[in-house]
Amino acid sequence: MPVAFLPEFPLYFPHPSQADRHGLLAIGGSLSSERIILAYQNGIFPWYNLGEPIMWWSLSPRLMLDPKQIHVSKSMHRVLNNKSFSVTADKDFEQVMRNCGAIMRQGQNESWIHEEMIQAYINLHQMGIAHSIEVWKSEELVGGIYGLAIGKLFCGESMFSKISNTSKLAMINLANFLSVKKFDWIDCQQESDHMKRMGASVISQGDFLNYLEQNKRNSLVSENWSEEFSNFYQEWTNFRY
Repeated sequence: MPVAFLPEFPLYFPHPSQADRHGLLAIGGSLSSERIILAYQNGIFPWYNLGEPIMWWSLSPRLMLDPKQIHVSKSMHRVLNNKSFSVTADKDFEQVMRNCGAIMRQGQNESWIHEEMIQAYINLHQMGIAHSIEVWKSEELVGGIYGLAIGKLFCGESMFSKISNTSKLAMINLANFLSVKKFDWIDCQQESDHMKRMGASVISQGDFLNYLEQNKRNSLVSENWSEEFSNFYQEWTNFRY
């Protein structure tokens, strides 16, 4: 089936089942906040290099993590108990994105987290839809993760580590926080051995799309997580120690 070309208006996407075998669904449109939110509500996300047309993807099957089922290894328990690290939420969303974009991934010549994407997701963060988890050592940002909260689904986008295991530390804190907030899933998008070791598993496109229809009944909540996460983190830290 040929890939659809999207005008800037009206806002719509083809059904995700129409994506090609690589997951490419459509080309074009814009990175408006409204279009990006509509995309994530339907299991679609933008992914393209600077200078290319905007490409929209929907991968099948899908890697998903139940936040209540996150696996913490023995070595990560030691990292969790390392008091030299502290964790925050929504304190420096932009720098988390920029650090994720600075990391060259295997098989990629350039980052898809370029200035157009950064500005689009900053807009979503200012709307209270996109969120970040930051890991600090003293005053230095050493790890983090960001993504979008869509109903009771957190759509994870990217993570980074400047010190070994700090991205895992961010993910564990995110999962525990989302569990408290009664989120159903973290969408990890692509298959990853790293995330499978942390408890993620593959579900079929059909099951994923059925869940998305159910999730549309959940409100899109605009909020800053900073204070709520700070209270959660303090209680969780006290419990651990």
